[in-house]
Amino acid sequence: MTNIDIAYPLHWPEGMARTTKPKQSRFNTTFGKSRGYLLSELTRLGARYHTVSTNVNLRRDGLPYSGQSEPNDKGVAVYFELNGKPMCFACDRWDKVGCNIHAVAKSIEAMRGLDRWGCSEILSRAFDGFLMLPSNAESQPSWCKVLDVSPDDPHEKIKTNYRLLAKENHPDQGGSAIKFREVQEAWAEYQKEVSL
Repeated sequence: MTNIDIAYPLHWPEGMARTTKPKQSRFNTTFGKSRGYLLSELTRLGARYHTVSTNVNLRRDGLPYSGQSEPNDKGVAVYFELNGKPMCFACDRWDKVGCNIHAVAKSIEAMRGLDRWGCSEILSRAFDGFLMLPSNAESQPSWCKVLDVSPDDPHEKIKTNYRLLAKENHPDQGGSAIKFREVQEAWAEYQKEVSL
């Protein structure tokens, strides 16, 4: 079974509205059960590079420390790659983090149903709404934006920027796992483009 990376604290998707008053959920679940359910649905979907971002401080096994109360911000953002495209599902409608994870898992399960029921075109269109890419794509490659360089910059400058950003965003140094992965993917994209 595949692991889910954890990103702490919560990294809410830019431009996505927030719920001002979360509601009490009817889901009868725990954080651990919801996390397992989510992983199962992401695996069935064929998603890669799963990252769950919350304000819950977790142990190495991905479960919360005992006695930890619910954080003030109960939102959840789930980042993954599907068919080579970065996606994000986020939910903060419910009053418990585990319930928001459960809601994301149920949403993915419902969307998988569209594919099973022969509505794959609807599924494709629906998933386009969850792309993590900006709507106004720039003419320069995306790795330039992430690495804060121009495509015309010399290789050494690009390499230096990559190393600085990787060090700054490394999770072991207190950085964001999501941002670190983004920097790694940008560097790989750059190397692939240069080798062509």
